[in-house]
Amino acid sequence: MTRDEAVAVFLARAGYGAARAAPLAQDASFRRYLRLTDGPRPAVLMDAPPPEDVRPFLTIAAHLSGIGVSAPEIIAADAEAGLVLEEDLGDALFPTLFPPADVLASWPDLSRPATVHGAATDGRDKPGHDVEELFDTAIDALVVMHRAAPPPDLPAWDAATMRQTALATVFDWWWPATFHGPAPDAARADVGAALVDILTPLADGPPTFTHRDFFAGNLLWLPDRAGVRRVGVIDFQGAAISHPAYDLVSLLQDARRVIPAAIGTRSVARYLAARPELDPTTFTAAYAACAAQRHMRVAGQWVRLAQRDNRPGYLAYGPHTWALLEDALRQPAAAPLAAALDRWIPPAHRCNPPDLAA
Repeated sequence: MTRDEAVAVFLARAGYGAARAAPLAQDASFRRYLRLTDGPRPAVLMDAPPPEDVRPFLTIAAHLSGIGVSAPEIIAADAEAGLVLEEDLGDALFPTLFPPADVLASWPDLSRPATVHGAATDGRDKPGHDVEELFDTAIDALVVMHRAAPPPDLPAWDAATMRQTALATVFDWWWPATFHGPAPDAARADVGAALVDILTPLADGPPTFTHRDFFAGNLLWLPDRAGVRRVGVIDFQGAAISHPAYDLVSLLQDARRVIPAAIGTRSVARYLAARPELDPTTFTAAYAACAAQRHMRVAGQWVRLAQRDNRPGYLAYGPHTWALLEDALRQPAAAPLAAALDRWIPPAHRCNPPDLAA
């Protein structure tokens, strides 16, 4: 049976045999998504053939729904086949609020609040919703997610794993593309030791369910719902156990969107106010360390997507990602990594490989 035949059989069994399918935007994985209309209800098909594994998605969807977060309802699933039919949460993605990083120069003053759906950028709610309301609600949803006991058997997103992933994208992909040769073992060891140095203190934080990609492109605004359920959460199959600061970095230092600093400051303050058991000084240090690791990893990931997966468009986010990394490296908690990168990757080289074009 071909893949298309398997999909047709699955949809027929779920009552969607006569539904019309239209592709949705693809993420950085090998999954594809189809929006289904003219079926029993609006739905989205996730087609994730092996080696993709939909079981983590199904487990975490049930967990999030169970704690009151708006994850897509699962209508039907065949985990062995990698097929999931899920609720369609619509199109009101948070990215409509802020410009993509590659068009920043043409955007108005980002120090002022904006509203969603192309409304005025002066903070007025005409006809959209104020940015502060959306980000406040996203933070409140994170508080719910982070306070709840996580589902069992989530992997650890700890210092060792974070070190490995960052080194892999930078030294296996970015370095050869930039310097036209393999990275020196000494560089990998030095930068790796610095990453462990800044990330090891994260283990002292509360072990928390961590989405890992809790950023605008994975959040939808659902104004007809109440409370934290107004934020729809998707693309959570990579969730792990880590420090709660990591999800805030994902949201507030978005590698694909320029989030105003004032929104970041307000959002971190709101999160800490809701979790008085967290020490603000320790949390701020963890936030800086998570930011440095994430931006370093993602800067290399854009190169991997361009070369391995033939998706050069992601390189358009490179300049913004490197700029975010520079900001993170200025923080005291990231000083060991800043020193190691100065030894091996001077600031003049912290950019997309010159021979690659988006």
